[in-house]
Amino acid sequence: MLDDVLKELQSSVAKAHEALKRELTKLRAGRANTSLLDGIRVDYYGTMTALGQMANINVPEARMLTVKPWDKSVMKVVEKALRESDLGLNPQMDGDMIRIPLPPLTEERRKEFVKIARKYGEECKVSVRKARHDALDMLKEIDDGGDASTDDVDRAKKKAEEIVSEANKQTDSFVSHKEKDILEV
Repeated sequence: MLDDVLKELQSSVAKAHEALKRELTKLRAGRANTSLLDGIRVDYYGTMTALGQMANINVPEARMLTVKPWDKSVMKVVEKALRESDLGLNPQMDGDMIRIPLPPLTEERRKEFVKIARKYGEECKVSVRKARHDALDMLKEIDDGGDASTDDVDRAKKKAEEIVSEANKQTDSFVSHKEKDILEV
């Protein structure tokens, strides 16, 4: 029973880290990356569809992305979605594909991205703390119900705190790695 609580905590921590990694890959670090366009949705015949599900996205060179929709009739809609995204992109139509040049990041924009990365890290830590709180509540219920000895519950609480401490260190590591990546010129 105590092991189940700790496994649930570890699962929640893993989910929080996966969400953090997903968010951090969307942040631009100077190099083109197809995951940069993961969050873009396009109105595809009345349905909001992920760009990756309706087009090929490639990286032909370090500062260029290309998007080639499978249905040529949605070129204008895709270009509009890219232009209106909060990524600050300037897509250019080129025959049956859209080229997206990525301008070099200014120092100010890099610092802005670092702040966003830190915000994502803090959101991850909040999620981990919530998972810890839930785990400690479950352990208290087990202790109050007499389903396990007080010593076993105390050991499980210490183990939960160790898991959370390690998770926070890992979160800081992910964020600092992304910060170095963003600030690298």
